[in-house]
This record gives sequence, C-alpha cells and structure tokens, in this order.
Amino acid sequence: MTRTKIGIIGGSGLYEIEGLEGAEWISVDSPWGAPSDALLSGTLDGVEMVFLPRHGRGHVHSPTTVPYRANIDALKRVGVTDVFSVSACGSFREEMAPGDFVIVDQFIDRTVAREKSFFGTGCTAHVALAHPTCARLSDAAETAARGAGITTHRGGTYLAMEGPQFSTLAESKLYREVWGCDVIGMTNMPEAKLAREAELCYASVAMVTDYDSWHPDHGEVDVSEVIKTLLGNADKARNMVAALPGLLGAERAICPHGCDRALDTAIMTAPEKRDPALMAKLDAIAGRVL
Repeated sequence: MTRTKIGIIGGSGLYEIEGLEGAEWISVDSPWGAPSDALLSGTLDGVEMVFLPRHGRGHVHSPTTVPYRANIDALKRVGVTDVFSVSACGSFREEMAPGDFVIVDQFIDRTVAREKSFFGTGCTAHVALAHPTCARLSDAAETAARGAGITTHRGGTYLAMEGPQFSTLAESKLYREVWGCDVIGMTNMPEAKLAREAELCYASVAMVTDYDSWHPDHGEVDVSEVIKTLLGNADKARNMVAALPGLLGAERAICPHGCDRALDTAIMTAPEKRDPALMAKLDAIAGRVL
C-alpha cells in the first residue's frame, strides 16, 4: 500500500475547494521546462491533493503551448499517484448536452505541434495505450459526478484537435459521422500519453460546453455561450472533485490495470547505449525502472 495523492489538472476555479486544509502554492522545477503554473497543494478529508491550472492562472497558455511534459513531470515529482483531467469539450452527440459530463475512455489524437513523449534518441520506450484511461479512477469520477447531481455519461471517444481554432463544419461532420467520436477538445493529448509514460493512473472528465459546429439547430461555436456554460460546469466540477478523496481513500494498492507499471517492459535501449543527459531528465518519470 502507498499513500494516495490526487492530482487535478483543470481550469481556474477548480482549486477553490471548500475544506482544503494547509493550501499553499508551491513552485516545482522540472528538467522539461517550467510547468503551466505553480501547484496548489493541500489536504482534503485526510487525502493529499495537488491542483495544477493547465493553462496557467489567467489563461496564458494556448492548447498548443501548454507545457504538457513539464506538467506531468511536476505532478510525478511531488508524489502524485492519481491524476484527474477536467476539461471543456464540444459534443458530437445530441444526448451529450451542454452542462453534461463525459467520462472519456478513448482518444483519437489529431494534434501535430506538441512533444508527445519523455523518451527519444538515447532512451526509447513504447508504452501500451490501448486503454489510455484508468478504469479505477473513471469509476471514482463517475460516482463523484453522479453523486453531485451531474448528468454523466460513462465512456466516450475524445477527438483531440490542435486548435486554437474550432472545427470547420466539414471536420465536425467527419469526426462525428465517419469516425464515430463523441466529444472534441484541445488538451487531453498528449497529456494522457505522458501520464501513462510517467506510470500515473489517469482519468478524463470532459465537461460539455457546446455542440461543436455539426448541430443544425445550434450553428457554429459561440464563445460567449461556451464561457457561460463553462462557468456553470466549474461549480459542478468543484463538487465532483470534493468527493474524490472519500472515494479513493488515503491509501492505495497497486493499480489493478497496470497503469503504475507501464514501463516494466517498455524501455528498449540497451543500458550501455543510453544517453546520460536524457537519463538524468527521466529521474522522476522513470526512476522506478532506471
């Protein structure tokens, strides 16, 4: 058994949790650059929690410029064991309406301008990603969301687009009608891939704000309406997050799905061929196996 430490990656407002004890903003240095912001660390119901504003306070990072590797490294470096991603999304399904939450379990990655791995020349690794989210954490997220009275959909495919522009009508129809995606967003990739490389259990809660551009009765994305729905979703998300410590408990066993052992057979480079400089940067991410 190890101590549970929950990491929440999300937007402003999520870290304003009533009852968070000993809350303080801490700066974390990462060999992968500066994280999006300082981390808010505290304890809720006896469980340690860390909040990381994905875009930085004041929304200074676009989806493309979010320092995903530094963010995941920073969470791992401070001892986080379980990560919940909370993010806004558009919906491709009539029944997944604005204000609803979707517990994502699959991704299609269409981003093209982001660093997607901690590994590379000098130390290569290939982690399994068939099931990119942790079912144990998804169970907790679903229970917490439903307990907070949120209309919640379990399971869904998230199309990660580069952005920052929203979809064209043709793209929206392609993703919905041909590819069978359920929601669309700009931030869960490569975040989920990096969490797996870091051996962190990861769950994705997508908060629906709009119908993208496919819906004949809603037209193109209206940013003012998105923001209005987003503010309402933030209130719901805080209630969901507040329930997570009680569901996960202060101690955790080894992940039954193997998320925390993802690197057991992943590293391919022979020890004598590994780049010392890269190895030094991997101290937090892959220290268990290196």
